[in-house]
Amino acid sequence: MQFRLISAMVLFVGSYFPLALILLAQDVQKKFLDASFCRWSSYSSCSFQIFDHPVSAWSCVLVSGVALFITQWGLRLVEPHIEVTVIEAKSIPNDLINYVFPYVVAFMGLSYEDSGKMMGFVVFLVVLFVITYQSGQVVMNPFLFVFGWKIYEAKIEVGQKNETRITRVLKRGELFPGKQRAEKVQDFYFMGDP
Repeated sequence: MQFRLISAMVLFVGSYFPLALILLAQDVQKKFLDASFCRWSSYSSCSFQIFDHPVSAWSCVLVSGVALFITQWGLRLVEPHIEVTVIEAKSIPNDLINYVFPYVVAFMGLSYEDSGKMMGFVVFLVVLFVITYQSGQVVMNPFLFVFGWKIYEAKIEVGQKNETRITRVLKRGELFPGKQRAEKVQDFYFMGDP
């Protein structure tokens, strides 16, 4: 099974929710960083517009947050139909380092104020999406770790033919040797909860 383009885009956008939060935090106006907290006695003189670009900042958080929620909901709907036997498995979190680069970029002068840099960053993300989608790596979403999903390299036997292959598995929780049910999506096998 191949990821549909829209599903892959939602998964990809959801993986950048932490980046949207970083950019939101960087958008706080400098004068509010040193300001004291509002008190009930001075409530009428308080300003609640603390962001330089509130529409852009909150839009990115909202869109990526909704995409992350849809990703979590969608992964729970995957129904594994293939019977596999896991012979051995090892966790491979190192592959997720590829997603760290855009987060580093956020601290290298990227802000909503510089529209040229933002457009360049959007082009970068589009190119990154095309590469990850075409290579079957769009599932490499580091934020899934927060929700208990892990990526494994596993030696498995598939179906009744006992074809042995080494593949990558996305599973919520630990992957132990034994019989499992899985669904193949691109180059990954999704395995449900035990």
